[in-house]
Amino acid sequence: MNKLLSFLEQKYNFKTDFTKSVALPSLTIIIIISLFCGFFSVEAEAFFNVVKGVIFRNLGWLYVLIVTVFVIFLIGLAVSKLGKIKLGADDTKPEYSFFSWVAMLFAAGMGIGLMYFGVAETMAHFANPAISNLDVSLRAKEAQLYTFFHWGFHAWSIYGVVGLSMAYFAYRHNLPIAIRSGFYPMLKDKIHGRFGDIVDVFALCSTFFGIATTLGFGVLQLSAGLESLGVIPNTSFEYQVGIVVVVMLIAIISATSGLGKGVKKLSEINIIMAGALMLFVLIAGPTIYILSTLTEGIGHYVSNFMSLTFNTYAFEKDSQEWFSNWTILYWAWWISWAPYVGLFIAKISKGRTIREFILAVLFIPALFNFVWMTIFGSSAIWIDEYVANGALSEFANNPDTLLFNFFTYFPLTSLLNILSIAIICVFFITSADSGIFIMNGISSKGATNSPKWQNAFWGVLLTVVSLSLLRSGGLASLQTMTLVTALPFGIIMLLLCVNLWKALSADNEYSMTKYSHGSLNWNDYHWKVRLQKILTYSQKKDIRKFLNETVRISFEELVSELEKNQIEASIVYHTTPNNSIELVIKHEQLRDFVFGVMAQPQTVSETLVNELNMPTIDSETMFLPITYFGDHRMGYDIQYLSKDEIISDVLREYERFLNLGSDGTHDLFVKPTVSE
Repeated sequence: MNKLLSFLEQKYNFKTDFTKSVALPSLTIIIIISLFCGFFSVEAEAFFNVVKGVIFRNLGWLYVLIVTVFVIFLIGLAVSKLGKIKLGADDTKPEYSFFSWVAMLFAAGMGIGLMYFGVAETMAHFANPAISNLDVSLRAKEAQLYTFFHWGFHAWSIYGVVGLSMAYFAYRHNLPIAIRSGFYPMLKDKIHGRFGDIVDVFALCSTFFGIATTLGFGVLQLSAGLESLGVIPNTSFEYQVGIVVVVMLIAIISATSGLGKGVKKLSEINIIMAGALMLFVLIAGPTIYILSTLTEGIGHYVSNFMSLTFNTYAFEKDSQEWFSNWTILYWAWWISWAPYVGLFIAKISKGRTIREFILAVLFIPALFNFVWMTIFGSSAIWIDEYVANGALSEFANNPDTLLFNFFTYFPLTSLLNILSIAIICVFFITSADSGIFIMNGISSKGATNSPKWQNAFWGVLLTVVSLSLLRSGGLASLQTMTLVTALPFGIIMLLLCVNLWKALSADNEYSMTKYSHGSLNWNDYHWKVRLQKILTYSQKKDIRKFLNETVRISFEELVSELEKNQIEASIVYHTTPNNSIELVIKHEQLRDFVFGVMAQPQTVSETLVNELNMPTIDSETMFLPITYFGDHRMGYDIQYLSKDEIISDVLREYERFLNLGSDGTHDLFVKPTVSE
């Protein structure tokens, strides 16, 4: 395949920015496992079930401990002084409005699951409780409690750990938006080598298989809903093919239009539709009962939070099978989805503070889930007990059709079914859309301008694999395999926590260190020049001129003066990915000091472009000279500095660098040894 890509690139100018050391091994693994699960589905499922059973029975306690660490770690970060650190430069603004951000968090993380399990999980716990011989009221209360537990803070802490790690290192340290970047404090520049490729291959395969199995199983619910409306006569494979093709075609079109245009709009539309459906069920259902159980359920969840968090049912042997099939399976499933959801959350969270990120990711989706699960789950229990005489409980083991059976006890049943199917379709589209976007990003090390055919390629591959496995019965074995791989990735996530804490502590220490000598960046001698720069929206050629005529001369004077003091220094030029120039001072023990300036693109708002009382802006993209440093930190805009002021700024940074590196405690500044 490597030779094929090279041939196409040379012969037909076939452009691709795939990272071959990530994309090719991933595609090989995806094809081999898909063929194994497809042609030997029975044997594959039996093998993976045995492995899963052994892991769940013997290491269930480890899953519990891992997820508990994630919850404590994130809450600890949020309340600490580290929570004020931004995911980006200190002056970075969020790319999306708060509503759009939350809508995308919700849609990518658990959207389709809410439709599938909103009624099904609560009814499953009610019909088959963890502890037998409970009366009806206690069964209902425990069913709600465990539904909250599985869809609450613990699930979102799993996603939050990966998302926060990726976002911090990408936007604060200018590293690739990839899981490998989370190991930078431990591995330094080795993250760009073989180890980083292995981590990205794991993340890419996990993302692909997670979306493929969800797409395959989710089509069963869609086909059941369409059959209940009479749109299709049955749920045969031929009709399922049509559903998947239509949904994936829309997802591919959305993905190739760009994340902001595709997922953002669909997520906003869907959260409005989901809210309308939820309000209808609340009003048309047992409203007082629902509101009462919501209030009591949240209190019951809070009061039992610690016991739920650490409970392994070590003293309730009869409940351990339930515990493995629900709690441990959920933790494994959330962990297996963490590379996909975490990377997507990171993509949309630039400019948020760590505290804002954690509180939003943990609390907002979890609280929405509590409301949703109560409105649908508690309504179902009330209807089952007082209206249906146990009819809904009989469908507890058939979640594909349970939601539509639930709607038969409401007015406007057909309208509710149509709205639900529309919501499920959009959730499928947003999940596939964002998944395609993330997979392409992993396979190309976060390239921002990939050819559109690459997004289409992942969408087509998802469609073919999920339909093939659905036809052969191999989806169940693929799902089981995905759950088995969750434990090693859980260990990787623990290491991400260690590395993130280490980097945040160094970041905070760096920010708290005061300058002993400041430079006067503003004075009255150059105010006319600065005014002109404020009113000019620089293009790339302007920044190249600034780099060549101002920054270069500043660096040359510094190099000359340093050489007089027997200090080796050099100037390095780069043309890709952006034009940049670096002053590099070599060291033996410390990492080399690097003060770089690059031309960074920035979008000019449409409002400013159309502003009449402004000089004419010819392009929606402007460029700024932004500093960066040897530890991968992004710096600040220096477009208003003169030659001498740039020299002062470099000296200020160099002095701080030497002060922090001299005491030996900040190993991000220390050059790694050969053994490391």
